[in-house]
Amino acid sequence: MSDKTYFITGGGTGGHIYPAVAVADSLADAGNNVYYVGNPENLEFEIIKEKGYEFLPVNVHGMPRKAGFSLISWFFQLGFSVLKSISYLNKYKPHAVFGTGGYVSAPILIACILKKVPYMMHDCDACPGLVTRKLAPYAKAVSLAFECAKASIKNDICYINGNPIRNKFKTLLKYEARKTLGLTNKLTVCIMGGSQGARAINDAAVSVLKTLTNKYDVQVIFQTGKKNFERVVEQLLKIYPEYENDKSLIVRSYFEDMVTVLKASDIAVSRAGSLSLSEIEASGIASILIPYPHAAADHQRKNARYMVEQGAALYLEDHDVNEKTLLESLTLLITDREKLAKLQGCAMKLAKYDGVEKIVGQLCNIIK
Repeated sequence: MSDKTYFITGGGTGGHIYPAVAVADSLADAGNNVYYVGNPENLEFEIIKEKGYEFLPVNVHGMPRKAGFSLISWFFQLGFSVLKSISYLNKYKPHAVFGTGGYVSAPILIACILKKVPYMMHDCDACPGLVTRKLAPYAKAVSLAFECAKASIKNDICYINGNPIRNKFKTLLKYEARKTLGLTNKLTVCIMGGSQGARAINDAAVSVLKTLTNKYDVQVIFQTGKKNFERVVEQLLKIYPEYENDKSLIVRSYFEDMVTVLKASDIAVSRAGSLSLSEIEASGIASILIPYPHAAADHQRKNARYMVEQGAALYLEDHDVNEKTLLESLTLLITDREKLAKLQGCAMKLAKYDGVEKIVGQLCNIIK
């Protein structure tokens, strides 16, 4: 269904943004008008600016968990953001709105309820977030990545679609991805702690980079997270001062194009957010998962254990991550290619490539 107008919303972290972008791209490719509603102070602003979609700003932040002045202030902030969202609905008159949860999507979805504009939600975790749980009853349809998430959703129209991932995961070849990054055709490890970075992973990774590239002749792509980049560089300069001349090593704060990074890789060291796992599966790579221990409802541990049960990953607890344990896990996969291939094969079996197509079809169906 083309030549319609859609609002897409979701932000704060890559887990909310990239599924939203995948759906936005599909709608735009079909000839629809797409606007993105997000917080201009967040990661989504940079990503959407790069994509070229018109960005509609709402200044809302995460809700304080304790009662007090900050909570009262937050409710005023939310109220102003809802009023601004209503003005966007009145001006652009979208046929439908698609939101991926998180506090950023709350104002426009509340505005949709008030203005009776149909909306659809997607939640990528085994344990849906607060915004999804509260606003799902009013949605025309709800998309979920996990079957077990249905128990938390009060809406009869629930679809289990997996996570929407970018079409490039289906088409990009490994050698093309490596060429784009200036790498050669040899075993490649991606180390990442999500868009924000992860100190435990970074500290352990810094200690093993030289061993990986020099002793094992492995290429490493290391995303530190923007907040942690300077600290990582300081550590690296002490441990491995010539790292910048190592052509087998790429160290950056953040990659706009994680599709190319993952498709270039054979092994990923990663947190266990649902979207990251979907993209790891779609790339057919083995993973060493280190779940974030303070994730809501402990969903990252649940995600990681599911991957291990399916034979697609190794597992380390955050408090157990250090130079020794990380290197042991990596060495196991680097030296035992049969084990590596088995994990990669199991990951690929879990991949769902049609999430975007299903969601776009369902989104079109909610338009009266």
